[in-house]
Amino acid sequence: MNVRPEHASAEELLACLDHVLAAAGNASLMTPSLRHTLCDHAAGNYRILTTLAAELLAVAAQRELPLLDEKLYLEVFAPSDRAPSRRAGASR
Repeated sequence: MNVRPEHASAEELLACLDHVLAAAGNASLMTPSLRHTLCDHAAGNYRILTTLAAELLAVAAQRELPLLDEKLYLEVFAPSDRAPSRRAGASR
């Protein structure tokens, strides 16, 4: 039997993210707009949501940032013209 999990709604993802941030002790770590952006880009998947958040948190900790916002999201996840594409190298 192949059971596929259903996609979570943006509201469900946001509730999860809010809970995780509060449980971690800093409910205001991320701006509301960043939380919504993460939920929009998580494709209804809790694992993607937490992975995106963890990557942002790691960069923010490295830079000693007190608040995570959309500017950080764009810096971390925006495509870079400098880095070669993984797909370009894989087709050789």
